[in-house]
Amino acid sequence: MEVCQPLTEVANFSCHAIQQLDHKLAALREQYDPIQHFEDYEGEVHKIFAQAERGVLEEDLSGLDVDTPVIEVNGTCYHRVLRSSETYQTVAGSIKVPRTLYRNGQDRCIVPLELRAGIVEGYWTPRAAKQAVWMVAQMPPGDVKNLLDLMGNMSPSESSLARLPKKFNNQWEPNREAFEGILWESVKVPEKAVTVAASLDGVMLPMKDGKRKEKREQNKSDGKRTRGPAGCQEASCGTLSFYDTQGERLSTVRIGRMPESKKVTLKNSLSELLDEALRQKPDLTLVKVADGAKDNWTFLANELPEGHEIVDFYHAAEHLKKAFDLSYGENSAKSKEKFTTYRHILKEEFEGVERVIKALVYQYKRHPRRSKLKTELEYFRNNRARMQYAEHLSQNLPIGSGVIEAACKTLVTRRMKCSGMRWRLPGGQGILTLRSLIQSKLFDNGWKLLAVTYCCKVTKTGVNNVIPFPSQKTE
Repeated sequence: MEVCQPLTEVANFSCHAIQQLDHKLAALREQYDPIQHFEDYEGEVHKIFAQAERGVLEEDLSGLDVDTPVIEVNGTCYHRVLRSSETYQTVAGSIKVPRTLYRNGQDRCIVPLELRAGIVEGYWTPRAAKQAVWMVAQMPPGDVKNLLDLMGNMSPSESSLARLPKKFNNQWEPNREAFEGILWESVKVPEKAVTVAASLDGVMLPMKDGKRKEKREQNKSDGKRTRGPAGCQEASCGTLSFYDTQGERLSTVRIGRMPESKKVTLKNSLSELLDEALRQKPDLTLVKVADGAKDNWTFLANELPEGHEIVDFYHAAEHLKKAFDLSYGENSAKSKEKFTTYRHILKEEFEGVERVIKALVYQYKRHPRRSKLKTELEYFRNNRARMQYAEHLSQNLPIGSGVIEAACKTLVTRRMKCSGMRWRLPGGQGILTLRSLIQSKLFDNGWKLLAVTYCCKVTKTGVNNVIPFPSQKTE
């Protein structure tokens, strides 16, 4: 598709609308002389300017209409079938504009005015859609509706706002690979960056189609608990962070995906993003950080370039605490003492993990029937090569997955796990994509890519020897 046709020049602003603005402002000042309640006065001024803005937008948007027997779009001819008015949502509120509809055979009608202006989903002007979709990504539609009512600009319904993430996703996902390729190229590796850290993790998300009833029944038949998040599935998050020589984080790109087997799409996106970063700056030191989940490390170790591998220190410390609780009693004084000592050893001493393993071997020999204690021992044995914390700290390399933990919280939990919320894939992915773009400072670039998909060049064709299309009064 070609980029939208530009609007007519600013000089085409409605002279009548400007004149009306002057008259209304003069009348308002006279009415509020003297001004006793400035908030009320401020609101009335805003209404006047918003009304003038709507008048200007209405006039110039109607100027993009094409009213001719035949048009051509992307090499296909369309015949005029109907002319009627439609309401569009602008940043200043709703406007009603006459426009012409065209059809080719039994295909759905197209509207040249909408194609030239880049109207989003047949309702939103581009800037209105951009603002609305940003807000819906940050808060529930009901809260967005209340905020817009307070601001006194746009006035969409809550249902129109609720549909936006799904509509966004339906337009984004078919083009996702191409869009991400352009976006990743726009991510500039910071000049001071010497280290890049790749990480991924998951967070349980309540789903509308999570087979909740089936899981409840299965748990009941198995004699298991029938409470808890039975209808949840794991959404996934990935991050790529850049660090300077002192180990200070410079920037982070975040990616969020709805539940998917093996996190395939997330892994592909993260891998391509990393490839682009290393293409820009091949001498970056790569660090891979995650918790001990096997699937995460299968990807990080085998599918990404060679680099330092580190199990998140704070997850390791949790396992260490659990091991000593199993040995001495949960939260006992002796357990706390041992945990404090060996946590320091694990983090600060070279080969500290070996001392931790020896201590846990001793504890297991004392309590050989405690199978959970053996599980914790095996955790450290299996991950010993990824627990060289003192060595990494000496090189100012990250040892924690706090960035990915924060991403899971800010991308998913804060917006998508409020009371009563349940999600389906399209709408949920729309939210995650938008939040990823916003938090990665890529929203403007991403929106430009998406906005182009709503635009198209419309060409008038000759009308001689054209067979009229049968008149039809429905869209």
